[in-house]
Amino acid sequence: MPSDLHSLLSAQLEDQNAGWSIGSFGAIGEFHQRPDDVLSVDRPQDLYRVTDKGGIRLSAERLDAVTAIAFETLSPRPERWGQGVALCLHAEAGRSAQRGVLTELGPDGEALRASDQADILFDMGLGQVQIDFCVRVRDPHLLEVLRAQEGRSLTEPGNPAMAAILKCHPHRVVLSALGRVEIYQKIGGPDTGGVSPDGPHTHVLPKLLRAGRTHSANMPIPEGLLPCAHLYPASPVMDARGEDIAFRHDRFEAFQTILQAFGRSDYIETKQAVLSALSDGTESMLGEPDSRLKRTGFRNALRQQARLAALGTDTALSTRIHALLRRFDRNAPADEVEEDRPGHEQERNGT
Repeated sequence: MPSDLHSLLSAQLEDQNAGWSIGSFGAIGEFHQRPDDVLSVDRPQDLYRVTDKGGIRLSAERLDAVTAIAFETLSPRPERWGQGVALCLHAEAGRSAQRGVLTELGPDGEALRASDQADILFDMGLGQVQIDFCVRVRDPHLLEVLRAQEGRSLTEPGNPAMAAILKCHPHRVVLSALGRVEIYQKIGGPDTGGVSPDGPHTHVLPKLLRAGRTHSANMPIPEGLLPCAHLYPASPVMDARGEDIAFRHDRFEAFQTILQAFGRSDYIETKQAVLSALSDGTESMLGEPDSRLKRTGFRNALRQQARLAALGTDTALSTRIHALLRRFDRNAPADEVEEDRPGHEQERNGT
């Protein structure tokens, strides 16, 4: 598996339509590429790519310890679904420092660009299980403010550190046992019109952090594993900004291959049962699955088959699929639905 996984990650890093993240539930750094990006490091074979807006480096040496979990999520929009690959380590191997206060770490000698390696790294002290969420500081005034507040929580009343960070827009650096994501663009907020910049960006969402979770409940991560990085291959139903696109059959098939290699067997078997029933004309025998994961697979299989049927001329098949969608997908439980771009709906309240 490690060699196959390395090939997958390397190829996906070259695809500008794929996205990446390192984060937890409520604190995340996302690396996205755009056609006009200027590359400063282009080494996908080393799982290393940097643009003028941000970058990512994953540890190729640790892939033999990675359990990759490919998954699909249920979108709130009935014609869509999400997809991704969680790169997981066993809990002990994936744990971070879990610092709970602002902490100076010194010069960032591991920075992705040599020009940033003398700048000072501060752990923001978010106390997350599998990541250290940091800022990297060059500005003398911000450096003075943060050093004066070292050892305090950023959320402590009267602490000026967070306001200074939001004003100065330092680089954000999100670290896990599998690598790092760096963000050079401004922090989403008043200086960016209240939204995150297009491309690489971060979210720190206090409401989600208070849940104390390592990942969304809609990601089927087995107990005992920690997701230390994520890959989001190009979606067949939406673009990188979350807008609808004409259905891309090639992207759909590409991810189904990934799902077969790295997906949960019970999810795959549920989807296959739907396809077999449609093929045999026995869909009237289908019933609501008994677990969240299987229900997600069931509904996504119907959504996907509806999009595929729309490409052909078999109107009878399309009618049968839509009858099943009305029966099983109309009232999907809210807690089993994942936002298409997690965090973006709340970014006005985040960092």
